[in-house]
Amino acid sequence: MAQSHLSMSRQWSEGHSASILCVSASSGSEGLLASGSENGEVAIWSQDGLVVGRLTLPGEEDITSVVFSPVAPSHLYVSHGDAVSVLDPRNLKSPALDFHGAGEEEINALALNETGSALAVADDSGAVRVLELPGGKVCRTLRRHTNICSSVAFRPHRPNNLVSVGLDMQVMLWGLQKTRPLWNLNLQDMAEDDDLQQRPGQLFNPPLAHCVSVASCGNILGCAAEDGRVYLMRIGSGSKLEQQGAVKAHSQGASQAHFMSFLSHPYWLITGGNDSHVALWDLSKHPVVAPEGKTQALTPQHRKGKSKAKRKDQSQNKSKALQKTEAEKDEAEGGEEAGAGMEKTGPKLSISHGDKVNWLCPAVLKGKPSVIVADQSSSLTVYPLFQP
Repeated sequence: MAQSHLSMSRQWSEGHSASILCVSASSGSEGLLASGSENGEVAIWSQDGLVVGRLTLPGEEDITSVVFSPVAPSHLYVSHGDAVSVLDPRNLKSPALDFHGAGEEEINALALNETGSALAVADDSGAVRVLELPGGKVCRTLRRHTNICSSVAFRPHRPNNLVSVGLDMQVMLWGLQKTRPLWNLNLQDMAEDDDLQQRPGQLFNPPLAHCVSVASCGNILGCAAEDGRVYLMRIGSGSKLEQQGAVKAHSQGASQAHFMSFLSHPYWLITGGNDSHVALWDLSKHPVVAPEGKTQALTPQHRKGKSKAKRKDQSQNKSKALQKTEAEKDEAEGGEEAGAGMEKTGPKLSISHGDKVNWLCPAVLKGKPSVIVADQSSSLTVYPLFQP
């Protein structure tokens, strides 16, 4: 059901002077959060939204990704330019370590495996480099993407399995023992099957892949794409691609998709897009997730939007989060593609945020499931995910 969360949203400010590009939540006992913005700014937040540390890195390059180590509370990995810096979030000062040239070109995303022993770096050249930790030595360079590699994620329970996606519309699963992917999936091939049904005059953005997430079970992937869909994949035994499908999630490009491990099952997905909406989906009955299901048919939707993924336009005026009954409209739209495999069509929650979404970070804040939204502004917005 759509719920009105506007009155319950909170603003976190004072941490940045520029547009916030990335956010991460620590799994440590202190429950700290980190955010990075344009101009090299890093901020550390308490669960109350208070700034407990702030640092501007030398060179003032945009901070494109921040990731807490799952095993070392004193390690926060921060990408800027082609470098990764290691900061101590509890005592934010100049970097303890710098991995210069960690990326071949500007880094777009970082990912750590569960054991904290490997750091994956995705960059503009399309390469994915894997660094051994703690030393930062490059142990693998994976080159198969023919355009910008935008996002990367390790599979839970399989620290040597890595998923990468890019603006070449490819999703790739890697086993780190080899330098070629175990498989790759072209999202355009999936989309083109459905574009045959499009009405004359409809415009379609190609499914450039912006963000990939893996559910905590390790077998379900979600990939947010420029055509507004979130593409879903199920990995079977032997790491084979077993099932694929999609959800029509946004009316413009979908920029963010994150599975959450702290709700009632592992198949809750939060998504955000250039349509300024944030949506929460229960995918537990989706045909790709439910083993007996079949791949759903996709229904093309009219959409238009940006064609370049690296959003640098700061020109939008911020009309602060207005939650309307658009949730019901979204439910109806989502229902066109949700198909019979889902108990109820459309998102369980839809938030009209009022600005394009740069990043989403699901987190449990003071015991309450929440999502932290970074947009074109210098503040963060926190929404509860369920009514208390």
